[in-house]
Amino acid sequence: MTLPDIATRHAFFTGKGGVGKTSLSCATGLALADVGKRVLIVSTDPASNLDEALGTPLGSIPTAVHGAANLFALNIDPEAAAAAYRERMVAPYRGVLPAAAIQSMEEQFSGACTVEIAAFDEFSKLLGDPAATQAFDHVIFDTAPTGHTLRLLTLPSAWDAFIASSTGGASCLGPLAGLEKQKALYAATVKRLADPQETAVILVARPEMSALREAERTRTELAELGVRNIRLAINGLFKANQPGDTIADAMTRRAAEALAAMPKALSDLPVTSTPFLPRGTVGLDALRIMAHPENAATPKPAPMPTPVLPPGLRGLLDGIAGSRRGVIMTMGKGGVGKTTIAAAIAVALAELGHKVILSTTDPAAHVGATVEDGIPNLRVTRIDPAFEVRQYTEEVLRKAGSQLDAAGRAMLEEDLRSPCTEEIAVFRAFARTVDEGKDGFVVLDTAPTGHTILLLDAAEAYHREVMRTQGDMPESVRQLLPRLRDPDYTHMLIVTLPEATPVHEAERLQADLRRAGMTPYAWIINQSLLASGTTDPLLGERGSCELPFIRHVAGTSAVRCALIPWLPNSPVGRAGLAGFVAV
Repeated sequence: MTLPDIATRHAFFTGKGGVGKTSLSCATGLALADVGKRVLIVSTDPASNLDEALGTPLGSIPTAVHGAANLFALNIDPEAAAAAYRERMVAPYRGVLPAAAIQSMEEQFSGACTVEIAAFDEFSKLLGDPAATQAFDHVIFDTAPTGHTLRLLTLPSAWDAFIASSTGGASCLGPLAGLEKQKALYAATVKRLADPQETAVILVARPEMSALREAERTRTELAELGVRNIRLAINGLFKANQPGDTIADAMTRRAAEALAAMPKALSDLPVTSTPFLPRGTVGLDALRIMAHPENAATPKPAPMPTPVLPPGLRGLLDGIAGSRRGVIMTMGKGGVGKTTIAAAIAVALAELGHKVILSTTDPAAHVGATVEDGIPNLRVTRIDPAFEVRQYTEEVLRKAGSQLDAAGRAMLEEDLRSPCTEEIAVFRAFARTVDEGKDGFVVLDTAPTGHTILLLDAAEAYHREVMRTQGDMPESVRQLLPRLRDPDYTHMLIVTLPEATPVHEAERLQADLRRAGMTPYAWIINQSLLASGTTDPLLGERGSCELPFIRHVAGTSAVRCALIPWLPNSPVGRAGLAGFVAV
């Protein structure tokens, strides 16, 4: 069987960004609907592309999918959920409290915490309240990239503990009474998540080392949360029909090596695999082929197109190196290769003699596994949330707590236990890292798009939160937005793949950045089979499909553009990363 067998009423599809969670969850839901089951697919991803995969505009209520009887879908929009949640919490006090108090409450509800808890609030209604989805036989959750998903899954316990330990009347989430009312619903949500008769979790991975490492990390953390009904789905498995093509042989070999090295606990799970499909997975016809790959047309040998393609990475690198300092940020949808490209740029700049720091703000943090130790001029760091929270908490207590009486200090300590503290602490570390671009190059492998935008948007919320906890705003934070908006100081590189969804997501990211006053320096199109030189018919067919997206990016979306072919050598270590700049 190529698709997971879903016997439970609820199913979660989760995994590293870019592994195909949306396409696999949609294909599974469509297959169930095609045999007469009523199915609801829900996206909890801030960067959802569920509409595109299903070919139907979606909103926050179940919408019938065109061309698929029995199939419905909806998007949980975190920002819209936050606005509705904020108004629901504040509305009862309008006309009762003074205008200044209402304004203070609205500010308390403006941070990243509120977005998170509001999205979870919507999610809990679907999972914790059977009446909300009683019209459906199956509810399938297409969840966000792993860091966000784990945050979502752990929120019930985290917020419940936060409510229980809070003795004051308000938090960074506003009046605690608003949360107290939700306790029963959250408890039901936790119970349903951990019930193997009710809920299955499908870990989606590509046959790649990094994706399988992430799947094992997720499996471990889910098990610690009491989730036991876990499956593994390997997506996009390629095997060359005839040996002899360098790219096809390398892709086959790398997949086999990754699967052979899979941790035993992961390989012991029930496993399904979906084959590599050359024409993508957008639209109902393509999704049905995922369920029945034997119906896919056999590609015929044909010469690859030989158009004029964008140049490689070397030209962009030379242009950036001329500034001799500053920040380079790789940004884009999860799974497009931001980490590898950031590492390749950092290593190349270090080998040119520049002082370089390579760091990440990504909760999943794979950058350390890509670069070996001991490269001259290069220092690899990571923003560790636990460490940053500890440092920030100690600093606030030392500076503000010493002036408070016992009751006041207890209230401050309570405030610092709130989830907002982590956002603020990580934001400070991000600003501190950007500040180091004064003295050399800082290359930042950033988180998937939704988390990145939240991070860049956090300046005003940060300022309010710091003032509320009586902390100090470091100079690095004051300078952060001006530096990010300075094209001579910050070079933002949007990374994408030559496929529909990554390109459209990258265009949305560029629009968001421009609204924030930030102009991307260039686009990088990664892993192009068209540029790889492959003669394999299956890979050649996929390569031919790339051309419209390459032309669109180079001709419309990007001021500057670089194209990196799919390379046969694994992009790990100094030698592997050098290939990204050499082509």
